[in-house]
Amino acid sequence: MADSEKQEQQQTATQSSIDKTEEPEPSSSPERQVDADADVETSAMVTTPDGGFEAWATVAGAWLVLFSTFGFAYAFGVFEDYYVRVYLPSSSPSSIAWIGSVQYMLPYFLAPFAGKVFDEGGFRKLEIVGAVVFSFSVFMLSLAKEGQYYQVFLAQAVGMGLGLALTFLPSVSICFHHFRKHAGLASGIALSGSSIGASIFPIVLNRLLPRLGFATAVRVCGAIIVPCLLAGNLLMRTRLPPKKFHNWFQHVGSFLVDPPYMWAVLANFLGLTGLYFPVVYIQLFSIQHGIDHNLAFYSVTMLNAFGTVFRLLGTHWADIFGPLLVEMVCTMGAGIMIFAMLAMNTTAALVIISILYGTFYSTWLALGFACFASLAKGPEEIGARGGLALVFGSIGTLVSSPIQGALLTQEYHWIRPIAFSGTMGVAATGCFLVAYVLHRWRGGGMVGDGH
Repeated sequence: MADSEKQEQQQTATQSSIDKTEEPEPSSSPERQVDADADVETSAMVTTPDGGFEAWATVAGAWLVLFSTFGFAYAFGVFEDYYVRVYLPSSSPSSIAWIGSVQYMLPYFLAPFAGKVFDEGGFRKLEIVGAVVFSFSVFMLSLAKEGQYYQVFLAQAVGMGLGLALTFLPSVSICFHHFRKHAGLASGIALSGSSIGASIFPIVLNRLLPRLGFATAVRVCGAIIVPCLLAGNLLMRTRLPPKKFHNWFQHVGSFLVDPPYMWAVLANFLGLTGLYFPVVYIQLFSIQHGIDHNLAFYSVTMLNAFGTVFRLLGTHWADIFGPLLVEMVCTMGAGIMIFAMLAMNTTAALVIISILYGTFYSTWLALGFACFASLAKGPEEIGARGGLALVFGSIGTLVSSPIQGALLTQEYHWIRPIAFSGTMGVAATGCFLVAYVLHRWRGGGMVGDGH
């Protein structure tokens, strides 16, 4: 009996040992988890449709969202002119400029947050909340009373800025769920929505503000924005499963001691500090210098419209020459066009400068993320490097227009902000040159470099 029990115990122990051997070890270590995530990601990439109704419907939806959000936000040059001359006459140009700068800063500053939520499966939440916040803020802006600066600031700077921050990155990133080979084309088409919106909304506002007044003009824009956001959200579809990532900034220390990367970050900061000047002030500058009002009203539209065309060409040039080199040329060109505004006192000069500045400016903005991706040592660093650069860039975006407005003053000393902004563009060019030389000197090895 004892021998029988002992034999049974031995058989049980043997079977338990076999079960343990066959049972896979849990992937609890970070390395194994990363490998598992990579397998899922690779599998998803292999089956990327690269076309089809759902994929192109998503691109169309992203186009509508960017058209109605950033397209409207980039019409701030019209608001700056109207606020200074009509709606907020007791506020200085610098104070008014804070409205636009905070609105433009928030999407940069909150990009790491939006990216993390998006990657963890929060796409739909971001889009819905962002669309509601942006639409609500537009109609709240229409209720802002004349001369009430804080009402305009809360609605346009804070409210609309938060809406932009929640919708921008997800609307661009969702295209990469459906496209691999043609991802650049898909995201480029989606991003063209912001440029086309920035060409149309200034015309709508300039036509309606003198005739119908501020409240009605903004509500008409809101009536365009809400259906576009609704249709955009209905069209967009996510495809890849959510992923859990390590902290985006766990390797920040190594980035901060990477000279080419930090010179490029500094260049981006300087560019964002100075090169927004015409976007915000070109319409006011044109009117102050006696250029025909009808043409001046189209100045913001012109620089955004021509930027749409050359933004797509810029991505092609970056594939050939590398984004760092193209960024260097664009910041130099944009800086020179800002200096050229000192001689802009005719309609021909306005048209030429608007076209050339729009070309350089739009291409520079379009290649920003590609520039930092080209300096990454591997694909796993691209998001972190881009996110950190955007956070630094948000500071430049925040202080840009207020500094220019303070230099301008209510006496309109135009040479001061023009000299400051043009110098920032030239300085950014120098920093891009240093980054390019240092990186080529250490042998390149860039992800997505044209060399």
